[in-house]
Amino acid sequence: MDAVAEREFLEFARTRTQVLLRSAYALTGQQQSAEDLVQSALAKTAAGWRRIDADPEPYARKVLYHEFVSWWRRRSTHEVPTPELPDQHAPDATGRSTTRLMLHAGLARLGRRQRAVLVLRYLEDRSTSEVAEILGCRPGTVASQTARALARLRVVAPELRELLDSEEAVR
Repeated sequence: MDAVAEREFLEFARTRTQVLLRSAYALTGQQQSAEDLVQSALAKTAAGWRRIDADPEPYARKVLYHEFVSWWRRRSTHEVPTPELPDQHAPDATGRSTTRLMLHAGLARLGRRQRAVLVLRYLEDRSTSEVAEILGCRPGTVASQTARALARLRVVAPELRELLDSEEAVR
């Protein structure tokens, strides 16, 4: 990589790492795993930097999601953390922290592809066609995976059923 390309990549990495990290954390549910995922995605983005014509962020995001979905192939164990919520000594004033913890725990119980579809559709507010392009599949596959993932989430995380059934959850 020449000096100009290296400067461009480092500027991209400096400005977009936090955004990529947020998505990676939603996918993995663990800070260290999210950091590893972003590092891997940025390394592959750097390797392909010369091939990127315009905005590098879609390329980096596609690498991030493909890396996440394919991690199961490289891992010797398929452990998925399922932490239980601790007893609350003080009420949560906003309820948002508890909802986030329950949502992360529920997402951790889903398969990687279903988790990726939900994060892209609802956390990142992407269209079905955008998700299909990022994951390299058809929009119909995204729609069916989304429906299956939401149904599965209702089963594995019944505490989220009210949130999932509300109109706000599917917007």
